[in-house]
Amino acid sequence: MRSVSLIGVPFNSSGTEEGVALASGALRSAGLVEALDARCRLSDMGDLQLPERIPERDPETGIIDPEGLAALVGAVDEAVDEALSGGRFPLLVGGDCPVLLGCMNPATRFVDEPGLLFVDGHEDAYPPHDSPTGEAADMELGILLGSSDAPVATPVLAERQVAVLGARDGRLLRQQGQPSIRTRVHFRDDAELRTDPEAITRAALRALPRSFWFHLDLDVLSTEALPSVDYHQDGGIGWIDLMSVARIGLGASPIGWDVTIYNPELDPEGRDARRIVRFLADAIGLLPDQ
Repeated sequence: MRSVSLIGVPFNSSGTEEGVALASGALRSAGLVEALDARCRLSDMGDLQLPERIPERDPETGIIDPEGLAALVGAVDEAVDEALSGGRFPLLVGGDCPVLLGCMNPATRFVDEPGLLFVDGHEDAYPPHDSPTGEAADMELGILLGSSDAPVATPVLAERQVAVLGARDGRLLRQQGQPSIRTRVHFRDDAELRTDPEAITRAALRALPRSFWFHLDLDVLSTEALPSVDYHQDGGIGWIDLMSVARIGLGASPIGWDVTIYNPELDPEGRDARRIVRFLADAIGLLPDQ
């Protein structure tokens, strides 16, 4: 069984302490720790302590609460570094996608040129001032690719270091006049991913450096499969397909894994929380022993 560090990230890019910021607590209440403990040697690092958020968009950076974002990145960096330094696999449960920014700093210290397997329903590469919301969750991949400035210290990944699976917001980007990253990185949208999730994921990993970070935004799932996300879209994949992606991705022994975008306020009966817990427990058992 693999040694795993569970790190909760109570962060919401909207600058509030609501919605997705409540995810880690809701998943813990749904039995996450117990379920993971049955599948791995678990070290629960608890939820990160983050400063009070400010739900205002900064006119200079174009980002909501840039100081809060910088604090998040620093806290995640420290927690992931502690896990990796202790020989444990970091599993971060958010929260929303900017958690990834803090993960890539220690990943880059851990290996010279880490890849990024980016499984997400959105491309998340808006320039900050072009984002319709100002939420850093619109832009974290653009920041990592060096095409968007942000007031946080992150590595810049070369395009060859990134594979995107499952994004399905291309039509919206075209309507907004925003360029897609489809031609810049290894990219397969949700329709392509559904054709053969395991083969598509294997091909993505072949395109990446051997050591990689695994980012999973649960809104890659269809609204029917997971309704408790903030931004619904047509299309998406199902839980069986997602487990196929996880089987290949986790079976290749990534550096770490972050899982984001579940809003428990949209799940009053906790049905989606229990489904996510089952998925995470089944998936973490796929990690090779080390």
